[in-house]
Order: sequence, then C-alpha cells, then structure tokens
Amino acid sequence: MNSCPCGSGNTYEACCLPLIDGTILPETAEQLMRSRYSAYVKVETDYILETTHPEHRQNFDLKGTKQWAEESLWDGLEIVATTKGGADDRDGTVEFIARYREKGMRKAHHELAEFKKEDGRWLFTDGSAVPARPITSNKVGRNDPCPCGSGQKYKKCCGR
Repeated sequence: MNSCPCGSGNTYEACCLPLIDGTILPETAEQLMRSRYSAYVKVETDYILETTHPEHRQNFDLKGTKQWAEESLWDGLEIVATTKGGADDRDGTVEFIARYREKGMRKAHHELAEFKKEDGRWLFTDGSAVPARPITSNKVGRNDPCPCGSGQKYKKCCGR
C-alpha cells in the first residue's frame, strides 16, 4: 500500500495527491498542513509556494526549499493540536511536529502554523517555533511536605 506521508492512514492517491495536483482544495487548515508536509516528502515545492499566502512569499526560496526537501529523509508528521481552521472558519492554527533526517542527523521541527482562508482557499500565513517545554519531575524530596496532605514531612509519612 502506498501510504500517504501525512500519516492519515489513507493512500497517497486518495489523500494528499488530489490536493497537491490541484484536483481538489483543502477543506480545513489541518488538511492543508498535512498536504504541505506530503509535498515536502514528495518534493512538490511549487505546491508549498502556491499554498503560501501571497503576502508571505517574499522570503520564499524555491530552489533552496527544493534542495532541502530532496536531501532530507522524512520520518513522519504528528499533529499536536488544531485551533479553529474548520470548513466554516476564516483562520486557524495547527501545531505539528515534522520529523526528518538531515545529513544523517535526526531532527524534529515543532511549529505552530497559522492559516487564513481567502476566497474559499486555505493558505499558510506564518509559523513560529514551539519552544521545548522544561522537563518536570514529580519526585518528592525527603524533607518536602507529603503529597498526601497530612502536613507532615514526606520522610515521616508516606516516605517511610
């Protein structure tokens, strides 16, 4: 089976290909995000440019994008969250993680992408990197208050 790179579980021919070749338009911001990822995997960089809002194309390097897409090995797309971006919305955001390998190094691109719908067509407008979240620990120290709420130190209560 020719699985779609976007991770939908559908075939590429039934999923992102009709969007990339212009047969149909994406109905949601997430659908556009998934098809843009697939376009990177398939090195369909003209689609990346075409689905970028015209006001945000000035710094788009088509040749450099194509070279980067060709040289990268794509490991998968994870959609973390979507806000708005439905068929009846005019804007939306999609938080995603694109995993790939560049020059043998595993990388993850974690982004909050913004989309706008104009004239019935979803377009990518901007994206910002999502900062790494600090690692938190649930470990309780011996002299910390006991998490059971007894008011005693952990070492004198549940830590015995």
